[in-house]
Amino acid sequence: MIEPQRLWHRLVSRVLDRWLAFRLIEPEPFELDATLPTFYVIAHPSLTDEIAVERLSRDLDLPGADGRHSIGQLDLPACFALPRLRRHRGEIRGQHSTHLEQLMEALERNDTLDAQLVPVSVFWSRAPGKDFGFWKMLAADDWAWSGRLRRLLSVAVNGRHLEAHFGAPVRLRPLIDDPAVTLNQRKVARVLRVHFRRIRARVLGPDISHHRTLMRGVVDSRPVREAVLEAVEANRSTPARERQRAERYAREIASNMSYPALRFFYELLKRLWNRLYDGVDVHGLDAVKAIAGERTLIYVPCHRSHIDYLLLSYVLYREGLMPPHIAAGRNLDMPVIGAMMRRGGAFFLRRSFKDNRLYATVFNEYLHRLIARGHPVEYFIEGGRSRTGRMLSPRPGMLAMTLRSFARDAIRDVAFVPVYVGYERVLESNSYLRELRGGKKKKESPLDLLRILKHLREPHGRVTVSVGEPLSLAQFLNETVPEWQDEPVSARPEWLNRAVPRLGQTLARRINDAASLNAVSLVAITLLATPHHTIESDLLVNHVGLLVRLQRNLPGSQRCQLPSGEPVDWIDHAVTLGFVNRQPQALGELISASPEQATLLTWYRNNVLHLFMHLGLVAFAFRNNAAFSLDDLDTLLSPAWPLLAHELYFAPPDEPRQRLVDTLAVLTEEGLLQATDNGWRRQPGHLESSEHLRLLGQPAQPTLERAYLLLASLLRYPSGELTREGLEEHSRQLAERLTLLSGLNAPEFFDKRLFSGLLDTLEQQSWLRVEDEHLVYDESLIRLQRRSRALFDPELRHRLVRLTRQ
Repeated sequence: MIEPQRLWHRLVSRVLDRWLAFRLIEPEPFELDATLPTFYVIAHPSLTDEIAVERLSRDLDLPGADGRHSIGQLDLPACFALPRLRRHRGEIRGQHSTHLEQLMEALERNDTLDAQLVPVSVFWSRAPGKDFGFWKMLAADDWAWSGRLRRLLSVAVNGRHLEAHFGAPVRLRPLIDDPAVTLNQRKVARVLRVHFRRIRARVLGPDISHHRTLMRGVVDSRPVREAVLEAVEANRSTPARERQRAERYAREIASNMSYPALRFFYELLKRLWNRLYDGVDVHGLDAVKAIAGERTLIYVPCHRSHIDYLLLSYVLYREGLMPPHIAAGRNLDMPVIGAMMRRGGAFFLRRSFKDNRLYATVFNEYLHRLIARGHPVEYFIEGGRSRTGRMLSPRPGMLAMTLRSFARDAIRDVAFVPVYVGYERVLESNSYLRELRGGKKKKESPLDLLRILKHLREPHGRVTVSVGEPLSLAQFLNETVPEWQDEPVSARPEWLNRAVPRLGQTLARRINDAASLNAVSLVAITLLATPHHTIESDLLVNHVGLLVRLQRNLPGSQRCQLPSGEPVDWIDHAVTLGFVNRQPQALGELISASPEQATLLTWYRNNVLHLFMHLGLVAFAFRNNAAFSLDDLDTLLSPAWPLLAHELYFAPPDEPRQRLVDTLAVLTEEGLLQATDNGWRRQPGHLESSEHLRLLGQPAQPTLERAYLLLASLLRYPSGELTREGLEEHSRQLAERLTLLSGLNAPEFFDKRLFSGLLDTLEQQSWLRVEDEHLVYDESLIRLQRRSRALFDPELRHRLVRLTRQ
C-alpha cells in the first residue's frame, strides 16, 4: 500500500508537471558523474520545490530526482531538504538532517560506497515574465520564507517563470577518506546552508525589508551622535533640533528599494529596450556571478548616457543578480520621479558636502552600512556624463568614502566591478552635438530623459554591456598601501591621499579594457582620419576590416569585444543610423559625413580611441619617416607611451620594447610595413597600404601635438619661471588658436584638463618637478623636445613652432 505522503506527492506532481517552466537555469548545461548516486538537496522542506527539481532533472537529462537510492541497507530519496533552523529559548534547533545523517553514516560504515550531493536553489519568479501584474509581485520570492498560502499563489501565478541555480556537485567519499578533514553531517549541512544563503544573497541581494531600521541605525550610530553634538555647539542649538536635522538628512539620502518596484521597472525597461534597441549584448558577467555571494559588489560603469544606470540594473536583474543601490545627484530627486527612483534603489547625494559636517557624516554612515551589510552599490567615478566620449578623470569623493568604509570594517571584502557601456547611437546625440561644437553644457535633469523619449521610433542599433576584470579592494590596498591595516581608523587616514588616485586610475583603465568595437566607432575612427571627412567606399570597407583584424591579432585590450558580420554590413549599418551618407560618383561610390555628422562622430571615435594607440603611435612615426631601426624607433616612441596612456586611460605595456616588436610584426604581416636588413620601411606612397598606414596613425596626432605645444611653450622660458597654472592656460590658448587657424571645430582639443594631465605625466616620469609652485626642468627635457620633432612633418612642425613664439 502506498504511503499517504507519497500518494499526495504523486498527485501534486501530476497536476504541476505540465504547468512548471524555467526562465533561467544556471549553470547550463550541467554535467554529473553518472556512475554515482546523485542526491539533490534543497534549502528547506517544500513539496513544490521538490517537484520543481524533479521536473528540472528530467528536462536536463540528469539523474532523476524523483527516485530513491539504496545505500547499504538504507533506501533514501534522491531529493531531500535541509530542515529549517528554529531558535527556542536561546537554542538553535533543526540542525540535524535525518536523510543526510543516514547517508553519511552509511558511507562511513562501508568504504566502497560513494555518493554526490547537488545543492539546488529554486526561485519562484524573482523576475516576472511577459504578463505582469499585482499578483505576480505578491507571489514572487523575497527573503521571507513562503507560507503555504503564498506558495500556492506563487505556483499558480509564477509557475511558468521559475529560476534554478545549481551548486557544484560534492563527492562525499574523498571528504570522508581524507584524514585531514573532520566531517560529520552537521558540518556538511552548515556548508550547504552557507551555499544556499550565498546564492540567495546573489539573486535577491541582502534583505531590504528594514528601511526604517537602517535609517534609525544611521542616526543612532556613534559618528552621527558625535557630529550632532558638534553641530549643537557650532550652531548654538539643542540636541533634539540637531538630531531632527540628522534624521531629515537621512530621509533625504536613503533609498527605499522594494522587490515589487524592481519587478515593475524590469518589465517597463524590457519593453523600452525592445522598442529602442535591436538588442542588448552582455559580456563578462560570469566573473561577477562567481563572487556575488561572497563579496560586496561596487559597480563602477562609464557614464555615457542618462540611461546607463537603468540599462545596467535591467541587465543584472535579467541575468539573475540583484540590482544595486545607485548613487544619484540630488537634482534628480524631483516630485514623483524621485520617489520612483528611490523604490528602484537610488539614493541621493549633494554635489558638495563642504561646510556641513553633519550631512557628510550621515551620508558616510549610510554608505558604510550599505557596504557593510553586503548591498551592491553603483556609482560613476567620472561624476557626470562624458560629453566628449572619452573616459573622464575619476572623481575622488565616492572612492574615498568607500575606502574609509572598508578600512573601518574589513570583515567582508569589497569587489569593484568595472562596466563599459557601448552604444551604436546614444539617445543624447543632439545635446552632445551642440556641446561638441562649443555649446554651453546643460545641467542634468530627469526631464531630459523624458524629452529624448520622443526619439524612440528612430533607429538606435545595438548596445553592449561589457564587464571588466573585478578588483578586490583588500588585495589592492595590500599591494598599494600595505600599512592601511596598521593605522588606527580616522576620519581621513594619511594613506588615503595615495590610494584614491591610484584606485581611480586602475578602475578607469579596467573600464576601458572592456570596451567594445561596433560599426559606428569603426567608421568614425576611419572617416575622421581623412582631411575632408570623405573616403572611397571600397577603401573604407577595406580599412574597417583591417582595424578588426589588427585588434584580433594584437588587441589593445584582452577583453575588447569585436563586431560580428562583414565590413560591408557595418558601412550599411552606419548609413542606416544616419551617421554617414553615400555619394554616387562616376569613378566609384564615396562615403562622406556632413560637418554636423563629423562632429558627432568624434564622440563615438573617442569611445574606443585607446584601443588603437599602440598601433597608431607606430604608424604615425612612419608617416614622416621612411625607415627606422628598432633602436631608433624605440628611443623616439618610449616617452610617448606614458603620455598617451595617462590621457586615454589604458595600461602602458609592461615591456614597451617587446610590444613595439609585436606591433611592427603585425603591421608587416598586413603589408603596411616592409621588413629590411636594418629595420622596417614604409611602403611606396602610391600603394593602398600607404594610405592605410596614414589613416591608422592620424588618431595619435592630437595628443602628440598638445604635448609638443606644451613643451615648446615651457622651454621658451628659463627653468623655474613658469607656474603650472600659467602654463596650462597658455597652452590651452595656443591649442584653441591652432584649431581656429586650421578651420577645425574641436573644443575638446584645447580642453585645459588634457594639458593638466600631460603635466601630471611629465612629473610622474621625472621630466620636470614643482618647486615653490614653479616648474623646474633640466637639459633632459630639452633633448626630449628636440627628439620629438622627428614625429612631425616639416610643415606642421613649422606651424607649431611659429605658433608658440607668438
